[in-house]
Amino acid sequence: MKIQQLRHFLLVVEEGGFRAAAEHAHRTQAALSASIKELEKSLGKPLFESGNKATLSAFGEVCLPKITQFMAVYQALEEDLQAVAAGDKGKIRVASVPSLVTKLLPSVLAEYSKRYPDIEIVLIDDNSVGVTNRLLAGEVDLALGNCHTINQADIDFTPLIADPIGVVCLKSNALTDELQNATAAQRKAGFATGLKWQQLIEQPFIYNGTCGLLENTPAEVLNRQARYTVENITSLFSLLRHGLGITTLPKLAFPSNEPDLIWLPLLRPALTRQIGIFKRANKTISPAAQTFHKWCVEYVKQDYLL
Repeated sequence: MKIQQLRHFLLVVEEGGFRAAAEHAHRTQAALSASIKELEKSLGKPLFESGNKATLSAFGEVCLPKITQFMAVYQALEEDLQAVAAGDKGKIRVASVPSLVTKLLPSVLAEYSKRYPDIEIVLIDDNSVGVTNRLLAGEVDLALGNCHTINQADIDFTPLIADPIGVVCLKSNALTDELQNATAAQRKAGFATGLKWQQLIEQPFIYNGTCGLLENTPAEVLNRQARYTVENITSLFSLLRHGLGITTLPKLAFPSNEPDLIWLPLLRPALTRQIGIFKRANKTISPAAQTFHKWCVEYVKQDYLL
């Protein structure tokens, strides 16, 4: 029993005869009749009355609703699989560092979901090491973050944003006044504005996971003399708000509506965290994940402003 034979059977019923069904199917009447005969042979009984080939037999009457139901399920399955293959349906798992979950991803997901409303997205936030481990373990399809700790042979990395590193402190901190006083003169002379690492040396420093970006630069001395080491971003901001020290953070990791703290650009050394989207190398991803990857790259390139 073949799908095409079942389609021909339903066509004969819908069109009211073999000739009309054959024209609709773009087949000769002899070919369509042969298809129906093969189906009847497989089932063991005739589907149409011998005297009037357009009239269903008693057996055909029983078969009609069952075949109609089966073909509807088959059609739905075919359309669903085609949608999945086209990347219009499915499920994707994305791991991201928290700063991108709060800043970058909401705008990307809002536009993506308008275009692909039938794709389910599972979003997992983790630190940069956790994001990488989840990707390499196959727990997620795609990851968003920085890749300086990843073996380049294991991943396929596409850059999205160069995220500048700055200093975070209370708005009342003396560093804010120092920067404001220097800004006018620096701009007048045509220089970029920002703090130098030497201005931070007398301040209590709070080490966080992103401070590893200071390594192998003159500013790594700040890490060596850190008074506090904090891994959780909530704890980090609590210490900062209580005036227990300063820290360095990528701009994307700093909340845009923070009332008590300020992010100040670090000029010397001028550092950036390269943010990108990455997948496992030499490993195919689902069509849905492919569309998200492409959409994310194109959206950030064209529409996202840091």
